[in-house]
Amino acid sequence: MSDASPMTSPLPDAADPNVVQAVQVARLYYQQGLTTDAIARELGVSRPRVSRLLTLARRTGLVEIRIHDPQAHPQHLEAGLRARWPGLKPHVVSLPAGGAQHGSPQAVRMERVAQAAAHWLGGHLRPRMTVGLAWGNTLDAVGRALTPRALPETQFVQLNGSASALDFSSGFVAETFSRFAHACGGRSYLFPVPTFFDDPETRRAMWRERSVGHVLELQRQAELLVFSVGSFSAATPSHVHVAGYLDEGDLAGLERQGAVGDIATVFYRADGRASGIDLNARSSGPELAWVRDHPQTVCVVADPGKALALRAALRGGLIRTLIVDETTARAVLEEAEPEASALERNDPDCADLKRGT
Repeated sequence: MSDASPMTSPLPDAADPNVVQAVQVARLYYQQGLTTDAIARELGVSRPRVSRLLTLARRTGLVEIRIHDPQAHPQHLEAGLRARWPGLKPHVVSLPAGGAQHGSPQAVRMERVAQAAAHWLGGHLRPRMTVGLAWGNTLDAVGRALTPRALPETQFVQLNGSASALDFSSGFVAETFSRFAHACGGRSYLFPVPTFFDDPETRRAMWRERSVGHVLELQRQAELLVFSVGSFSAATPSHVHVAGYLDEGDLAGLERQGAVGDIATVFYRADGRASGIDLNARSSGPELAWVRDHPQTVCVVADPGKALALRAALRGGLIRTLIVDETTARAVLEEAEPEASALERNDPDCADLKRGT
């Protein structure tokens, strides 16, 4: 089918109060699925006012409506992901016209996926919910895309530490969590420990501290875990890989031991397993066995350079819901079958991993 394109006109003034409210109404209507009646009640305006703002958003290009052929786009890819990893709930995000064939700029890919993830969260977050977040570039983008909505007593807890001179000066992690908490009217709980300890004994000692134990308990209470996968080959390098958290010795050890990606700074190999990687004993992130067993995990990926890391996480049963762009989804599916066959030939336990057990 052909696309339904909006009327061509210059984007309106971002400072115009009508434009600001039109964007808010459009997010609630198109991304969070609220009815015009529900939006009117939430914003304290009339339903005709909501309808006029939606018309303004479409007419001025604030909203674009596209129709894609399901045989070539997200629905087809979602079916392929479900067939390859039964039990997975994939949400594949379409890219602008031509993006799948000619390569969509990474910034556009990240923006589209972040908006989709923010939309998904808008439909799943509830008041008094505790959510575990693994910080990074992708989750920072999701936080920026959230539509403010009151969810009293919602708690966002950091899953892996970030304490370093660099983060104290940049405020990257604190700002990410502040955005999530502000969008919901909730609270954020930072994890006051280093990303990686110098000695595993120091980690064990810190875990006995009451202030740290409080955050660990909140992590255990989390009803939802949200994360991306880290990768050494990402188009936008993972924050932890380039921001000085790992030295040359750490990187050499990870390569030698076959690490292909990480979740919350806990590394895993191509089979999705974290065992046998020395750096994990010094990581502040959660045990991947806990992530694997958690009933509600959401992974957000917007980078075909992360395809290898994402495949490994899927093979290890670490993801229940996946929000991913169409280019990355296609890259994962193109290589999944040959790699799975090779793994099965070399690892008799692979059948368990395919079932996520």
